[in-house]
Amino acid sequence: MNKKTFRDKAIAKQIAWRKSVCSDISSEEWGLYNKTEYEHIVPKEKWQETLWSEIRDILPAYLKESTIQRHSAVNHLNSSWALCANLYFPVRIYPFMKDIMLGFLRQKISPSIVSIDEIEMEFSFPDGDQLNPSILLGEKNGNRGTGQTSPDIALVVSTNSGKGVLLTECKYTEDNFYPCSARRKDDRLGNPDPLRCIVKADLTCYHDICHQLKWKRQYWKIILLSKDGNHVLNRCPAATDGYQLFRQQALAEGIAASGRYDFVANTVAYDKDNTPLINCLRTTGVPDWINDWGKMFDGKTLFKAWTHQEWVQFVRENQQNGQCDDWLRYVHSRYGY
Repeated sequence: MNKKTFRDKAIAKQIAWRKSVCSDISSEEWGLYNKTEYEHIVPKEKWQETLWSEIRDILPAYLKESTIQRHSAVNHLNSSWALCANLYFPVRIYPFMKDIMLGFLRQKISPSIVSIDEIEMEFSFPDGDQLNPSILLGEKNGNRGTGQTSPDIALVVSTNSGKGVLLTECKYTEDNFYPCSARRKDDRLGNPDPLRCIVKADLTCYHDICHQLKWKRQYWKIILLSKDGNHVLNRCPAATDGYQLFRQQALAEGIAASGRYDFVANTVAYDKDNTPLINCLRTTGVPDWINDWGKMFDGKTLFKAWTHQEWVQFVRENQQNGQCDDWLRYVHSRYGY
């Protein structure tokens, strides 16, 4: 018998939650994926049922007002986008949760953070801004949430020295950060030799061979490998499993280099039990990306990661007078945190 993966277990948990009395999903209808019905998917038109009841009206209104495209698979109960919304969007709504998040960031990211000023999903600078991904990264024809590097959740903060921004990729059941989109021969301006990316850093210059440059993408014009990166990387860090991390690193470094912010962090929030994700960059030469990804690059950006369990436990220990009890019950019944 095949051993169940983390994703299998998470989906089973979501199905059990849907069936349970504490689940408030009204529809028993299964949703479709690639024309096949699955029990852990709700119909697309009922995607809001994947959200905590307190944000079901507020979040869609925010998305519309901010012209944000929600993730296409948000109707999957194991959606990391829905998890991100359930765990972190309430920080935007409730001042007491913002206060708790401030304490969490001071502990996990930097004690220099003194306030949280803005919380945004699918963060992007406005069109025309030099820090918008279309200009900074060369990602044309994208929008917040689709076709561009827009972090799942971003926090604009004040620090002891000025303004800061934390860009956060949120993961749940994914087992990697996806392969580079430019390594397919059958894509636009097809890559003539995808294998050239699978070369040790000290034997090639990724900037010179990167097919993303053919698409006018600017990632390698922003990012610079460190001595550690040149020593340990067995392939381009974006090639097979690190593409999202790489793009967000480029975005963070571009923002930091602009001088507009005194503090910039590239961060990841993930499930502590997702071993495949934790180990996904081993073949790239980074067996411990949680602690070592940031060491691969020279620049001004701080890299940090935390687990969803750490965040929920911090709320549990630091709430006052049961103000987060309803949210904690939901998160525990839904995700086991």
